Amino acid sequence: MQVGIMVIYIVALIVMFYFLAMRPQKKQQQAQNELMNSLEVGDTVLTSSGFYGVLIDITDDTVIVEFGSNKNCRIPMQKKAIAQVEKASSNE
Repeated sequence: MQVGIMVIYIVALIVMFYFLAMRPQKKQQQAQNELMNSLEVGDTVLTSSGFYGVLIDITDDTVIVEFGSNKNCRIPMQKKAIAQVEKASSNE
């Protein structure tokens, strides 16, 4: 009888761990993947290091970001280094 109750507690703890830790992490990962898939040339991005720039080119794993008003400051970086995206306005 005691073993059955112990098994129920362990199963309950595993279920609680899943809903409190694993599920929110999966939702966050899905949101990050959607953000990466929505990138387009001309979007303004905020990098994980705090710099704002404009996307110039996009490949599978990397992007080229142009920083500041100096058009010669273009840096290739990984897509996962992008923290936020602001879509380019269509009336430019």
